[in-house]
Amino acid sequence: MVLQRKSLSQHRRIVIKIGSALLVDRKTGLKKDWLDSVCADIAALRAQKIDVLVVSSGAIALGRTVLGLASGALKLEESQAAAAVGQIALARAWSESLSRDEIVAGQILLTLGDTEERRRYLNARATINQLLKLGSVPIINENDTVATSEIRYGDNDRLAARVATMTGADLLVLLSDIDGLYTAPPHIDPNAEFLPIIPAITAEIEAMAGGAASELSRGGMRTKIDAGKIATGAGCGMIIASGKTLHPLKSIEQGARSSWFAPSGTPVTARKTWIAGQLQPAGELAVDAGAEKALASGKSLLPAGVRSVRGQFSRGDTVAIIGLEGREIARGLASYDADEARQIVGRKSSEIEPILGYPGRAAMVHRDDLVITGSIRVESAEMQEGLANA
Repeated sequence: MVLQRKSLSQHRRIVIKIGSALLVDRKTGLKKDWLDSVCADIAALRAQKIDVLVVSSGAIALGRTVLGLASGALKLEESQAAAAVGQIALARAWSESLSRDEIVAGQILLTLGDTEERRRYLNARATINQLLKLGSVPIINENDTVATSEIRYGDNDRLAARVATMTGADLLVLLSDIDGLYTAPPHIDPNAEFLPIIPAITAEIEAMAGGAASELSRGGMRTKIDAGKIATGAGCGMIIASGKTLHPLKSIEQGARSSWFAPSGTPVTARKTWIAGQLQPAGELAVDAGAEKALASGKSLLPAGVRSVRGQFSRGDTVAIIGLEGREIARGLASYDADEARQIVGRKSSEIEPILGYPGRAAMVHRDDLVITGSIRVESAEMQEGLANA
């Protein structure tokens, strides 16, 4: 099958992620001319009846410039103070620039929990969808004034991917200081080859990811690939493009160099998209060969197929399912608390009630609450099962 890349104008809903280094100059502050050009591009897309959402970095970078904080790493409280000042300035800048084309901006500040906890996820999605329905452009950022290293995304690439899946977008555009994916970091390897089309994010593609290239950027190519896995797995295409020039979206439309990541041909349901996109599973279930084979055929994970339970989690939390090779192969919602799960590891479903004192559920993770996130070696599972029965 020949992959066909569509133009921006052929999409229904686009999420655009803006990096800090594009929007803020460390010495002079906001790059107003650049912002005005992006907003003009957004207005052109909206004129074609395309929904546009913006995930904008820059609050801390802008706030530290306003406050005159020295360059270099900031303490947590300094970052939060800079974000408090920067968020106001950033929202005002977006509002003023978009208003030039009579577009109303709406600010939404998210934390990790807003996209990881199901109820808050649905509330955030409802708010964003209502803003779009009313003709507004949501300007989204992580709420850096309250987030700490333990409860934050830490980069807006993955946040943008979660917003894209949350809102059912069909394209995610990551504007950065690099024009796409290369076989190696181009600033290190002059022989690195540019990749215009990425049919699927394989282990080889992941190995090509480098680190951050700018003081103002917390996310390097690694986080962009992570974002791509979240987005493309939900049926959303992704583009990595340079935002260094004026009118970067118009430039993409006119053929400027960029890397396009093809969406999955079989998008999962909205519920399973949410499960697959969880960044921090609460625990892990290590499974045997028979369970791998069952999961590959679309069946539920039964207690009999679980070898061990790791971590502390509650019923309904997301857990990672680990295959025989020690890699994650699936994620799902646990049917039991961790302590109960440990008691029924390796047991048949008929043994659950005598052990726990109540009937419980037959599955450790039901197939309706489970999504495959990695490759399952069915052949390996069959071979090992055969050896076990020999």
